[in-house]
Amino acid sequence: MKPDRQMNLGVYAVGTGNHVSGWRFPGAATSSEDFAIFKTIADSCERGKLDFLFVGDSLAFVPDQHPGQMLRFEPLTLHAALATQTSRVGLVATCSTTYSAPYNVARMFASLDKLSRGRAGWNVVTTGLPAAAGNFGSAEPMDHALRYESATEFVEVVQGLWDSWEEGAITTNVETGEYFDKTKVHSLDHVGKFYSVRGPLNLTRTPQGQPVLVQAGASDDGKNFASRFAEMIFSSQLDKEHAKEFYATMKAKVAEHGRNPDHCKILPGFMPIVGHNEEDARKKLSELMRLAVPEVALKMMSSRFGHDMSGFDLDGPVPNLPLSNDIQTHAKVAYAKALKDNLTLRDIYNQVAVARGYLFACGDAAMVADVMEEWFAERACDGFVLVPPYFPVAFDEFIDAVVPELQKRGIFRREYSGFTLRDHLGLPEPANRHSKRVP
Repeated sequence: MKPDRQMNLGVYAVGTGNHVSGWRFPGAATSSEDFAIFKTIADSCERGKLDFLFVGDSLAFVPDQHPGQMLRFEPLTLHAALATQTSRVGLVATCSTTYSAPYNVARMFASLDKLSRGRAGWNVVTTGLPAAAGNFGSAEPMDHALRYESATEFVEVVQGLWDSWEEGAITTNVETGEYFDKTKVHSLDHVGKFYSVRGPLNLTRTPQGQPVLVQAGASDDGKNFASRFAEMIFSSQLDKEHAKEFYATMKAKVAEHGRNPDHCKILPGFMPIVGHNEEDARKKLSELMRLAVPEVALKMMSSRFGHDMSGFDLDGPVPNLPLSNDIQTHAKVAYAKALKDNLTLRDIYNQVAVARGYLFACGDAAMVADVMEEWFAERACDGFVLVPPYFPVAFDEFIDAVVPELQKRGIFRREYSGFTLRDHLGLPEPANRHSKRVP
């Protein structure tokens, strides 16, 4: 019997790989400042018929971070370049509301959607990194709740600007000299607590109507924000039961906002380590762990959890330390699970080093596909954001071995059926608020 759903798949692209020591693996890319590796990843995405290529961001240099997070291309610039080199894969770029202006962001993503012919997605983030605050004239980051309150108004403004132009507003009437119909262009005239924006946007409506909105926060504020705006949630769950609970909760919250739950895709991060057989995959995992430097991982954990971990015993229990709301979601999930399961710092280091706190599977193509199919079938997710340990080989192994296995099982496409990111994700085009509705 044909499955009633198709899995969504994308990749989180980090030039140095997603494993802390991925860049040290033989044959792995070693730079996140090389366009060629991102072009290679994009080509592999299209060969495997993936939905999107996702690029994260940081607004500061933090030396104790994962190498791929220390040095980064600005995501929209990178995706504008990739748009000229690709034709189908969606292009999801991270952009912070905390240190941006709504008009600029609306314009940049509208431009990307036009340049890519409808493949743009915006990963909406708020920024609580102290180092970032110092780069934008602030001594301290904005309060967590205030950041989300500001972000809510920010997104409302951006969406309003994207609706500035109705369909058919451009007339280009050579005979009369009329270039556009003034009755179909609308100012926003927004005055709010955080922003005052007149509009209209100086770009017409984009191929998708609006770029796809993505969100990755799992705090209470983040969940509320996602349930209102997100069309895709990049989540972080380490076990299936918690994933099923998160899935059901978020779908219900989306419905509470009067939205169709099917129009919000929930995709947890997933690190596949694929081998010719299980033994081969385990050897790769062992080599990755051998290459990880404990001192580096401890510094990374200190940075990620907001506490200096260097004075604790690696083989002692994880200390019960309070984590601030500014800590990344997947780090909180990993830390909470470590406390619950009485793990050691070495255990949590291994979790963080292996998959940055995301789910991972190690085995041959069928074994990896089994894990994915089980989560998908049991409504723990709508698909996955792949976080390969290194590029390009580990990603290509997934594309060339696991994707055909998923296709054989009938849960992933063999060919693209559309051209836009909305087409790939099965999302409708948002109605323009100014369009005349026919009864």
